[in-house]
Amino acid sequence: MTGSPLLRVSDLSVHFDRSARPAVDNVSFDVAAGECLAIVGESGSGKSVTARSLLGLAPAGAHVSFSELTLAGESLPAPGARRWRTIRGASIGLVLQDALVSLDPLRPVGREIDDVLRLHTTLSQRERQARVLELLDAVGIPDPALRARQRSGELSGGLRQRALIAAGIAAGPALIIADEPTTALDVTVQARVLDLLASLRNNGTAMILITHDLAVVSRVAGRVAVMSEGRIVETGETSAVLRAPTALPTQQLLAAIPVDVPRGVALSVPADADAPTASAASSPPVALSPTLPSATFSTASLEHPAAARPPALELRSVSRRYPTPRGEAIQALDAVSLTLDAGRTLGLVGQSGSGKTTIARIALGLETADSGDVLLNGNEWGSLSARERRPLRHTLGAIYQDALSSFDPRLSVERILTDALGVGASGTRQSLTTTSELLDAVDLPQSLKNRRPLHLSGGQRQRVAIARALAPGPQTILCDEPVSSLDVSTQARVLNLLDELQRHLHLSYLFISHDLGVIRHMSDRVAVINEGRIVETGETEEIFIAPRDPYTRSLLAALPRVRR
Repeated sequence: MTGSPLLRVSDLSVHFDRSARPAVDNVSFDVAAGECLAIVGESGSGKSVTARSLLGLAPAGAHVSFSELTLAGESLPAPGARRWRTIRGASIGLVLQDALVSLDPLRPVGREIDDVLRLHTTLSQRERQARVLELLDAVGIPDPALRARQRSGELSGGLRQRALIAAGIAAGPALIIADEPTTALDVTVQARVLDLLASLRNNGTAMILITHDLAVVSRVAGRVAVMSEGRIVETGETSAVLRAPTALPTQQLLAAIPVDVPRGVALSVPADADAPTASAASSPPVALSPTLPSATFSTASLEHPAAARPPALELRSVSRRYPTPRGEAIQALDAVSLTLDAGRTLGLVGQSGSGKTTIARIALGLETADSGDVLLNGNEWGSLSARERRPLRHTLGAIYQDALSSFDPRLSVERILTDALGVGASGTRQSLTTTSELLDAVDLPQSLKNRRPLHLSGGQRQRVAIARALAPGPQTILCDEPVSSLDVSTQARVLNLLDELQRHLHLSYLFISHDLGVIRHMSDRVAVINEGRIVETGETEEIFIAPRDPYTRSLLAALPRVRR
């Protein structure tokens, strides 16, 4: 520890139901000025509840208790106290993962940052405007003056996340709590943001980093605490814990990292990544690929080997431009050509704002290209009208990053899947025809049928999203950052599942991700996009071992690895 504790937490517990196990169970730790403590663990381990409790933001209905909770020697107020208004933002900054929800969609992002400065500093309006642009530049946002005038819906996911980080650090708080701050960022921007966080730490800012990315932990945090089932099961200097972990949950997290795990080799995951139990805590990690019941799949899914099928998806010289408030245009895509072979996975990688999601939207028929052709299964797709596309839509599915936002929160899992089953074209042969078969296919218990999305874990929601995508009987699925919001063990389980489903159903995947480790593990071929142009395409190992383009080399050089 680099000095006396700035933050002291003793015996923190959070209960939602006194008769059940606490979400946070007697957690204690200190954080000094100029120190970064990382809190890691699986989804549901209690790390985010811990962080929010430190800000008086524990979820409704929670009972929070502690022996001591102090910042700079002063006791922090009880949840709901008015004094929190002067503490949040000024003394404690918060950076959340979900920028789309956290930012006001009706206000420019520059106004969001300016509000923090207006409320917690004595800067003049002109000084605040200059400071907003400095902060946007510091977190790696290009053309800060333009972006400051844009609303969150006009920005890519990575740009939104960077704007949220700028707001969190704007007033120079003594302590920053960052909950998955780099999850949505590509490796190059992630490196810049991590350098910024390290600079703040070196200048005396205390930091609590909540993350599932152990490579980020090894780069920024001096100490790490590993949580499981609401308790800290291991803590110590980061290098020591990552080099020789003693607790099984830590070992399982390290074993599930996809970096350098070859294509087709199942990732190691705990027995139940979504719901750790006491029995799981006494079992060693295993290389687990879901064993899907063969009866679940009809022989129709095996009748068309990939070699006999035309390319699943083709983009030929596709271009797309977007107008800006100043009357100019942004060239989102510039003569992009891609080919996804049937039954294979094409990984698409590039920095935030490079055009990845625009490609996905055009491929799905949600947007129309300004020029170029889009073919689906060898047939024209991009130029068809909505009415002409309707009978073919069941052949193309999608899995998104934020499963929760893509569901109607009022519907049960069974209703979500039942509605999706009705999308399939009449008379088509679907291998999965009931909600029970869909749940079996994604390795979820039938007992979840009556639950709503909000009552599922992150991994369970993502598997429901996969089941929904499978329901109409697609041949091709676009996976747009499908695992970036998941902890590493849950991510590993979902990736294993996607691999197994591809083998059973001969699915084709366009797999979009900023995570190069995931791309290498999942892809047969890789396409690299930069500023709307495809700069390199090839077999996965060729790209990773001998990249030709300087931009590709810069991406690979920034690939985070766990430092032990």
